[in-house]
Amino acid sequence: QVPLVESGGGLVLPGDSLRLSCAASGRTFSLYAVGWFRQAPGKEREFMGAISRSGSNTDYADSVKGRFTISRDNAKNTVSLQMNNLKVEDTAAYYCAARMSLVSKSWYSSARNDYDLWGQGTQVTVSS
Repeated sequence: QVPLVESGGGLVLPGDSLRLSCAASGRTFSLYAVGWFRQAPGKEREFMGAISRSGSNTDYADSVKGRFTISRDNAKNTVSLQMNNLKVEDTAAYYCAARMSLVSKSWYSSARNDYDLWGQGTQVTVSS
């Protein structure tokens, strides 16, 4: 069973918006900090944003700051990535990742290796 499942990807025009979701089954998602990463063909997987388990702390890569927003609904065990004003260079496979954070409700990380649960990814293609 895949720990996390992403959904909401698709083909859109430049300037459009998409909302990705990350769902966790069989886990108390409210105990996990969640990060979003993306990987374009031939490139390294890069950090997009993260949210603490409480939702009170977020962080974003400079390339998406002001365009992407992460939120969470712990009652529904989901974390969302709202992407606005999409650009061609946003084209990539998008992955959510999670790590249990029992000590701190405000912890999150931009480091890929800090996360131990991953989804299989959802493709976002921005093209005219």
